[in-house]
Amino acid sequence: MQHEFPVRVYYEDTDMAGIVYHANYLKYIERARSDWVLGMGIDQSALRESEGIVFVIRRIEADFRASARFDDRLTVMTRVGAVSGVRLVLHQEVLRDGELLFSAEVTLVSMTLDGQPVRLPQALRRKVH
Repeated sequence: MQHEFPVRVYYEDTDMAGIVYHANYLKYIERARSDWVLGMGIDQSALRESEGIVFVIRRIEADFRASARFDDRLTVMTRVGAVSGVRLVLHQEVLRDGELLFSAEVTLVSMTLDGQPVRLPQALRRKVH
C-alpha cells in the first residue's frame, strides 16, 4: 500500500536563499499522513471524540538529501513499514520529478487522551495489514 500526496512549495516555505526550510519537510509529511488516514475512511477527530484515541509521533529519523526550492512541485510518498499492537512505522519520501529530496522513518503510537498507550484502532489495523 502506497499513498501519494502532492505539495507545491510556496514562498513562505523557503528561507532567504529560496530553499525549503528544513522543518517544513516535517509539515509536508504530516499533511501526507493525515491525508493517507482520511483516505482510508478514518476520521481522526471523530476517533478522538468517540474513543479518546489519538496518534502521537514516537520517533522520526530523517535524511535530507537535496534541496527543494520555491515553486517546486513535490510528491510525498507514504508506505507502511511495520505494524504492532500500538505502533505503526511509516516510510515517507519527498520527491521532485522522481528525485529523492528527503526521507523519513516515522514511528507513530496510538494513545488515550491521558497519555496511555492503547491498541491501534481496528479499522486502521484492518486496512494496513
